Amino acid sequence: MTIQNGHPDSQLRHTLTCLLAAGVLTFGQVAAAADSQSEIAKKLNNPIASLISVPMQLNYDENIGPGDAGERWVLNIQPVIPINLNENWNVISRTILPLIDQNDIPAGTDESGLGDVFQSLFFSPKAPTAGGWIWGVGPALLLPTASENVLGAEKWAAGPTAVALKQASGWTYGALTNHVWSFAGDNDRADISTTFLQPFLAYTTATFTTLGANTESSYDWKREEWSVPLNLTATQVFKVGEQPMSLQLGARYWADAPDSGPEGWGWRMTYTLVFPR
Repeated sequence: MTIQNGHPDSQLRHTLTCLLAAGVLTFGQVAAAADSQSEIAKKLNNPIASLISVPMQLNYDENIGPGDAGERWVLNIQPVIPINLNENWNVISRTILPLIDQNDIPAGTDESGLGDVFQSLFFSPKAPTAGGWIWGVGPALLLPTASENVLGAEKWAAGPTAVALKQASGWTYGALTNHVWSFAGDNDRADISTTFLQPFLAYTTATFTTLGANTESSYDWKREEWSVPLNLTATQVFKVGEQPMSLQLGARYWADAPDSGPEGWGWRMTYTLVFPR
């Protein structure tokens, strides 16, 4: 056996050193990718995280209307955009743009199109405050953008919105709320005074899977009626190439609803594109 440029033991040590260095580098890259996905999973549980994302949430509900014959599909396109104000504050823009397809709502009427857009802005400190709480407050606005009368309220409405949450040891818990009052629009349509309450609880595993539960309850102060869907979801963060994204599957049960509202079970699927800053 002939060894060039040194003793065999020296060559062996050099080879092992190179292999070790390559292994450490590879492990570091994998760990960095894992940390990145872990951080994304954590931020997706935070409604006011400094993370650009575009959730596309498809919901299905049935047994709607007096005869329980109606069904509704709603695709909510929900871009979340953080805006840097200064070294201490962000403004988080959250938009809900609904695309609706409904049958027999009202009875004998089928309609498809754009619903009313709901826009929220949260002024939020960049760093968690005392006790590790993350919070944001700001205005909410309902825009009468519906393409068909039955798909929207035909009213302008506005009011305050707020969110507070805490994240620790894989857990996320908190609540989001808003209240809007109508101030303009079609005088022949009902006025709006509605409170929205969304308490939420989620746990993220080491494999970037999040199991979550929430309600998206609303109370109509004009009609004195509750709508209370209970949602259970499972969300997985993953990458395709270098593009991070998530897929969520969930079921919901309508614990309470107006006489003309949904009954029983519905389901949800959400695909989210993520753009880390």
